[in-house]
Amino acid sequence: MNRILLASAFLLVSIPAAFADGIPSAAPTAVGPAPKAPAPKLVEPHLHIARSNLAGHARIALTFDACMGQADERILSTLVGERIPATIFVTARWLKRNPAAVAVFLQNPDLFELENHGQNHIPAVDTPTLIYGIASAGSPQAVRQEVEGSAAAMVAAGIPAPHWFRGSTAKYDLSAIGEIRAMGYRIAGYSVNGDGGSLLGAVITEKRIASAKDGDVVISHINQPTHAAGEGVAKALVDLKAKGTQFVRLEDVEDTGDDKTTE
Repeated sequence: MNRILLASAFLLVSIPAAFADGIPSAAPTAVGPAPKAPAPKLVEPHLHIARSNLAGHARIALTFDACMGQADERILSTLVGERIPATIFVTARWLKRNPAAVAVFLQNPDLFELENHGQNHIPAVDTPTLIYGIASAGSPQAVRQEVEGSAAAMVAAGIPAPHWFRGSTAKYDLSAIGEIRAMGYRIAGYSVNGDGGSLLGAVITEKRIASAKDGDVVISHINQPTHAAGEGVAKALVDLKAKGTQFVRLEDVEDTGDDKTTE
């Protein structure tokens, strides 16, 4: 009798578990890669300055990015020796590595306007993406840090607080443009790509820059002393000066930028 009772009890306890194990589970859902978020719409804004409208005296704004690396003395010595004004966009990383060049800029306030190129040379795009293989800031907070971090480094180096910003790659999404503008910055596009990111040869760089017309804003780089492009930049500056070009900094003239970068 005891054996029967124990067997019955064992069956009563075991049934629920056995029954549960036998319940067919929901069919497994196929797991694949998560759908990719749509790529952000990027813009590469243009910028023009007010023309001189004087025959033979085109007005041009030279702008140089100092991203990382060292100062290109070929360009810097030409700007100083020829007394050619320019707007220099500096990153916090470049400032730290080039105190001697920064001193030259500060000793020539009539020539150089120093502006903001970001803390770590990260594209000012507030959604995650890759631009020329460089990861974007990826969030509004990271865009703000890229802008504010460089501005703080500039002021710490004795540079006046910047008013213009140009991000790495010069590409933005529209929401980031709005965020940067709300921080009080104008965003510097350009109309002539002088050196193709400092990757072009000397001859083509010289031709590109020397072809700038009245009202153009030229972008080139002043941080790649080993690249052939720097030689072309220096020659083009002399070419333009010989033609009677009027060189101005961005702070000196009226300007017009598209994509709401300067409105």
